[in-house]
Amino acid sequence: MSGGDRPEKAEGEASDESDERGEHAERDESDENDESDEDDELLLSSAGCVLALAGVLAAAAYAVPRAEYSYDGGFEGQDTDWTVILVELPLILLGGFALPPLTWAAATRYLRPWAAALVCVAVVALGLWGLDAVWHPQQGPGPGYERGI
Repeated sequence: MSGGDRPEKAEGEASDESDERGEHAERDESDENDESDEDDELLLSSAGCVLALAGVLAAAAYAVPRAEYSYDGGFEGQDTDWTVILVELPLILLGGFALPPLTWAAATRYLRPWAAALVCVAVVALGLWGLDAVWHPQQGPGPGYERGI
């Protein structure tokens, strides 16, 4: 074997050039797959955050107007109900914040994202319906009630 001769390859071995090309092609494909997987994970994570925000806004839109009399207090603030202000409203808002993303996380493990979104909407609707059935903060004295001057 002289200095310019290459050693012969066995039948099962591929040339160095094809190995290098194959490795580069595999790396390029795996890099593209990794990037698309990261984009999908980022999108699913972002959806959970958006659902948390939507849940808090839905809970606030439902609960704050119902509790208005509790923090207004009626005539000279005599009927101010601090348990509604300090305990019940924060717990309702916390539930609105936590329930949709937890439902999303559980549902995306077994369902497609669009189906998981429908499950989240259904759970929020059922939560608000249950809240309506159970939570009755004190309301104003009657239809003629108006705020003071």
